[in-house]
Amino acid sequence: MYRVAKASEYLVITGVGIKDIKLAKKSWIFPGQSCTKFDISPVNYTFEVQAMSAEKLPFILPAVFTISPRYDDDDDLLKYAKLICPHDKHSQHVNQLVQGVIEGETRVLAASMTMEEIFKGTKEFKHEVFGKVQLELNQFGLYIYNANVKQLVDVRGHEYFSYLGQKTQMEAANQAKVDVAEARMKGEIGAKDRDGLTKQNAAKIDAETKIIAIQREGEGKKEEINVKAKVKIYENLREA
Repeated sequence: MYRVAKASEYLVITGVGIKDIKLAKKSWIFPGQSCTKFDISPVNYTFEVQAMSAEKLPFILPAVFTISPRYDDDDDLLKYAKLICPHDKHSQHVNQLVQGVIEGETRVLAASMTMEEIFKGTKEFKHEVFGKVQLELNQFGLYIYNANVKQLVDVRGHEYFSYLGQKTQMEAANQAKVDVAEARMKGEIGAKDRDGLTKQNAAKIDAETKIIAIQREGEGKKEEINVKAKVKIYENLREA
């Protein structure tokens, strides 16, 4: 029998003439051999992981992981074919396996950090969770193609994130008020500086204008005296 897998599938062949298992996209299936298929298309796993910080404060980490076999690596495909393939990828068994890895790594990491460290370094915390989860999934030939973690959520009766969020908002609002006050003060000082410079420049110009006017007035009187003297000399000469 000749079997052909779909674009997102692989054939898993075992039996006569095959030492362990054989993966193929298409192959002849001979008597004494068996063939199954597995799909490598990604699956979304949605969880709400309950964890606890170093201070024993509980919180919830809502997450959606998009996971599938690592199809670009033959060794990982073999791991998946041996360990996961016998179960449907949507089965409770696979879901519990993935959930167990994610919950376990998240709880271990959270237990080593304070709530404030988790809150302030949310991106780093999520990134480290993904890294540790991926290390564990490698042994099953699974790969995280996408991971979306929503905002960390408080457990009822332990509204720590809410308080931290309110604190951050109040600090931001207070800082904004300070920034506005400083900007207003700088604006007023700048306006007064400009007004003072304008008055100084105006006074300087007025003084220079008066000096020039006085100088011109002096020159005019001097010229007038010179003219009168010349006229007097002329009159004296004429009388003589």
